[in-house]
Amino acid sequence: MLKSALVLAAVALGSATAAAHIVVDPAEAPVGSSVRATFRVTHGCDGAPTTGLRVVIPDGFIGVKPMPKPGWSIKTGRGKYQGAYAYYHGKTLTEGVTEVSWSGGELPNAFVDEFTLFGFAARELKAGDVLRFSVIQDCAGGKTTEWTEIPKTSDDHPERPAPSVTLTSGAEPHRH
Repeated sequence: MLKSALVLAAVALGSATAAAHIVVDPAEAPVGSSVRATFRVTHGCDGAPTTGLRVVIPDGFIGVKPMPKPGWSIKTGRGKYQGAYAYYHGKTLTEGVTEVSWSGGELPNAFVDEFTLFGFAARELKAGDVLRFSVIQDCAGGKTTEWTEIPKTSDDHPERPAPSVTLTSGAEPHRH
């Protein structure tokens, strides 16, 4: 009985820890597809409310457009991509949004919310590639949490992992 209770407690603690991270949905997306990337914020920084979220866009995730969020301001940073990427309608992109920031709102520690952007998983990438989004969470009182750690192995579970999307086999070509 005690052993069962300990196992249940360990599972519950593991679930709570996993839920404590900033995650991106979907966890997987096809190469060459449009992706609605939604970042879920489940808590503040040491109990302080979240007041800003900055997402650094990984190379190969192109054509990014953030979704407005009532009560929050959006800023985007632009820059050159590491390469040239085929995009819709025969266009090639060599630069675009490389960072998105939401600020000016307040998400209390006791609540959950989501921040969304749209982008395209470049056709030049391959199945199995992992797009890692560094996320910086700003909170009241000058507190900041950086969700930027990358696992060293498949068994590694960093304390503050960068949210990631694993790419799968390519999507059907976009047609109008």
